Formats: sequence, C-alpha cells, structure tokens
Amino acid sequence: MRQTRIAAGACSLLLAAACAFAGPATAQVPPRVPAGGYVALGDSYSSGVGAGDYLASGKECKRSSRAYPVLWAEAHAPATFSFAACNGAGTEEVLTEQLGHLSPRTSLVTLTVGGHDSGFAGTMAMCAIGGPDRCHTAVSRAVDTMDGSLTDRLDRLYTAIRDRAPAARVVVLGYPRLYHLRGSCALGLQDGERAALNDAVDHLNGVIAGRAAGHGFTFADVTAAFAGHEICSSRPWLHSVDILAITESYHPTAPGQSLGYLPALTRVSG
Repeated sequence: MRQTRIAAGACSLLLAAACAFAGPATAQVPPRVPAGGYVALGDSYSSGVGAGDYLASGKECKRSSRAYPVLWAEAHAPATFSFAACNGAGTEEVLTEQLGHLSPRTSLVTLTVGGHDSGFAGTMAMCAIGGPDRCHTAVSRAVDTMDGSLTDRLDRLYTAIRDRAPAARVVVLGYPRLYHLRGSCALGLQDGERAALNDAVDHLNGVIAGRAAGHGFTFADVTAAFAGHEICSSRPWLHSVDILAITESYHPTAPGQSLGYLPALTRVSG
C-alpha cells in the first residue's frame, strides 16, 4: 500500500493543471438567452482538458473541440463565439488574459474558475504521498483559502465581467466530485481521504455559487450529472492519474463534457 501511495504521489506531483470539483444549489431556469455573442472563459474544465481532439490554435491552452462551450455553440449558433478558456487559468489569468473577448454585445458568458486558486493540485499531491493526517490538513488549508482570499478574487473577477459585458447572462459552472466512494478502485487513497476531497469540492462550489448569486449570475451545478460517473465508478467521466497524459488527470473525459457539463449549461441557458 505504501508503494502504491508513493507511486500515486509521484504522478500527482507532476500535475500541471489545477484540480477541480462540484457542489450545491442552482437558480430557477432563466429565459432563453437572446441572439448575440457567446464568450467561454475559465480554466481547464472549460477548455476541455481531458476530452481530447485539441484545437491547433492556442495549443498551450489545450482547448478541445469536445469541450462543452464548443458543443453548446454548435447546437445554438450564437452570432459570434469566442473560446478563451485556458488550461491552468486561475481568477487572475481570467481577469488579465481573457476578458478582452467581452463586449457590450456579448449575450452569454460561461466559466469555471476557482480550483487553481484553492490549491487543489498541491492538495491532491499531499493526499497521495502524505498519509491521511497530512491529507486532511491540506484539505482544511484549501477550505480556508476558499473562505478567505478566493471570495475576494471571485468578487473582483465577477465585477470586471459585468463591467465589460453589462447585458450578458453569466453562467458559472461548478465542478464534479472527484471520487465514487466504496467504488472499484483497489489502490490509491482510502475512502476517508476521498470523502474529504469530495467535501472540499462541495464547499468550493458553495463559495462559488454564493459569490455568483451576489453578482446576479447563474450557478450551474454538475454534481447530479456526474453522480455514478466519478473516479472509481464503473463508468467514470473523469480521468484518474495517468502518467502518460499527466495534465489530463482529474479532468472530465469527452462524455463528461457532453453528458455532464453540456446538459447543465443547456438547462440554464435555453
């Protein structure tokens, strides 16, 4: 067990992208988004890391043609579509590098952001190699960050989005829980550590949902959509640690994008 924990840790320490998650609460279904421009902001969960079929432009961002923003745009044909989401983006990167795509003509904005700011890549690495006590300590530290600096960063970002796109419907999507408890994984973390990570995902999404509501944005929960499809389930829509494609670890597969994220966005966007 110690060897497998160390092996898993070695993989986790190589993660180049932020790990992320999902949680509670959605608003009532809003009216249909009017015709206009659609801008997809955010981190690796919005760029489609893990879904494959990456676009040639902006290779470092790992934008996938199978990501939910592309699938939504194909189905709804907005007047314009800007795919700005990028692997590894935190709130500061979205604020400084992606908001130039917004304008008063933008009618829909979507994003996932917050996992990187909360330090989940480091938390996952600590859980993999540090043992249960250090894992729980790392999770607690991440939760403190969510309740502290993350709330200020989200407020700053959300205010800037509204300033640049005053007429847009803004949909903030959550993150899925990472693990299916009492599942099929024989190696790696124990269920106590997996449950702690899932609880942290729920907490993160609670923070995101609260700040989104405070700015008049819609929060789209993906927890129910991914239920039964987490890591260690019989049909996972999330990658576990993959040493051959380390950046894709803990990210949604193509079905996770099309069957998890896309329906969640469609329900609240019309």
